[in-house]
Amino acid sequence: MSALIDVILPVFVVLGFGYLAARTRLMAEPAIDALMRFAQNIAAPLLLFRSIARMDLGAAYEAGLMLSFYIGAFVSFGLCFEGARLVFRRPLKDAVAIGFVGLFSNTLLLGLPITERAYGAAALTGNYAIISIHAPLLYAFGITLMEWVRTRGEGLFATRLARQTLRAIFTQPLVIGILAGFVVNLTGNPLPQVAWAAVDMIAGTAIPLALFGLGGVLARYRIEGDLGPVVMVTVAALVVHPAVTYGLGRYAFGLGDAALRSAVVTAAMAPGVNAYLFANIYGVGKRVAASGVLLATVGSILTVWGWLHLLP
Repeated sequence: MSALIDVILPVFVVLGFGYLAARTRLMAEPAIDALMRFAQNIAAPLLLFRSIARMDLGAAYEAGLMLSFYIGAFVSFGLCFEGARLVFRRPLKDAVAIGFVGLFSNTLLLGLPITERAYGAAALTGNYAIISIHAPLLYAFGITLMEWVRTRGEGLFATRLARQTLRAIFTQPLVIGILAGFVVNLTGNPLPQVAWAAVDMIAGTAIPLALFGLGGVLARYRIEGDLGPVVMVTVAALVVHPAVTYGLGRYAFGLGDAALRSAVVTAAMAPGVNAYLFANIYGVGKRVAASGVLLATVGSILTVWGWLHLLP
């Protein structure tokens, strides 16, 4: 019970304040959107920049850690994709969008604060390693697959598809922050102390503002219709992904406690709002994505508690 009260609930209380602020019109939608733009386009990229710039890259990128998490992610995608296509008879484009909901965990806004509260700031190295390739890898996969599905039979050249995919990925502020962090890390942290102090100030606002803003964004969604696919993506995200990650990490790769905690807690997070944004870009599977993000976020209060009890 202490894990639920001391570790998980404070994170969701901040999210709940954002939800209530939006629902009661204390903050209008444009204000929530502006807050999220600051958090996602400035504060969170600087948080990732700072963390990767100061990371011990040799120690962080453990093969078993990355494989455990990402094999679990793609198993979750495959379950949701095939379930949408074969069980719920959704069109192929819808199936890609629904699969992406099961694929894209909220590694940053929920995974980081919960891991930090449970195990301390020193336990975040594995989280940052996972996050550093999360958006580039999964967006590359999702965009490439969706563009291929959309343009089948239209003779779209591979070079054009590659350009579209790379442009979509490398114009994201989070990816820019990650790449800049690698550059600074590999060149020996060349920034002056005054610059680091400014980065620290802004980066420190990333998680609380993003959590508050996420609550405001979730206030726009409703769980309505498509209950079968919504439950499917929720179970895939909260149970299947962390279960596969736990099994691989503990029994196949023999991860140490710290790496196993980072991998499983990150895998146990609900789908991020980016899963809905992906569906919204292509105009398919939007209701399943929105409802899935909301239901899984609420449900994760209890499932994450269970995973924390299971972990060493």
